Amino acid sequence: MNTARQVFLERGYEATTMAAIAEAAGVVVETIYRAFGGKAGLFKAVVEAAVAGGTARATVPIEERPAVQAIRAERDPRRQLELYAATQPGIHARFGPLFRVFVAAAAADPELAEVWKQLEAQRLWGSEHFARLLASSNALKPGLSMEQARDVLWTIASHSVHELLVVERDWSPERYRDWLGETLVAVLLRPARRRRVAGG
Repeated sequence: MNTARQVFLERGYEATTMAAIAEAAGVVVETIYRAFGGKAGLFKAVVEAAVAGGTARATVPIEERPAVQAIRAERDPRRQLELYAATQPGIHARFGPLFRVFVAAAAADPELAEVWKQLEAQRLWGSEHFARLLASSNALKPGLSMEQARDVLWTIASHSVHELLVVERDWSPERYRDWLGETLVAVLLRPARRRRVAGG
C-alpha cells in the first residue's frame, strides 16, 4: 500500500499505471487487480489506509478503533468534541497530498469521482454516529436536530476547511485543533449552566 501511495503521489493519478505500481511493489499486475479491482479501487484503499493511519488500522471497523472508543467512553460532551478535534490534524496531514491528487483527477475520471462520493458517504456516516451520540446525552443545542449536527460535523471537519486554514492561511496543527474543538463546542452544544454565586 505504501508503494502504491508513493507512485500516485509522484506521478499523479492519471499518469500512474497498474503496471508501474506492480513493478514498484515487485508483484504481478494481476495480483493488484484481484485485490482491488482496478486503479480507482486501489486508490480508495490507499486513501482509507492514510486516513486510518496505516493498512492494518484500516482493516479495523471504525467503531472499534481506539480513538473512537475513547470518545464513546467519555461522558462529557465537550471533552468528546475535544478528543475528536485532536484526531483531525493527523488525519488531514496524512490525507492532504492524496487530496490534491484527487482534486486534479476526479473531475475528468468518473470512476474516481465515484470513489470520492463513497469516501464522503463514509465520513458522513461517521459524523452521523457522533451526532447521535451527542443527541443521546441531550447535549445538543435546543432546536438543533441530529441531522443538522451531523451536517455541521461533516462540514467543519472537512479536509477542504483544513486545507484553507492550515495550507492557505498557514495555521499550525495545534491552532487548527484548538479552533476545531472550540468551534464545534460553540456550534453544537447547549451552553453550560452558570454556577449561582452565593448570596446572589
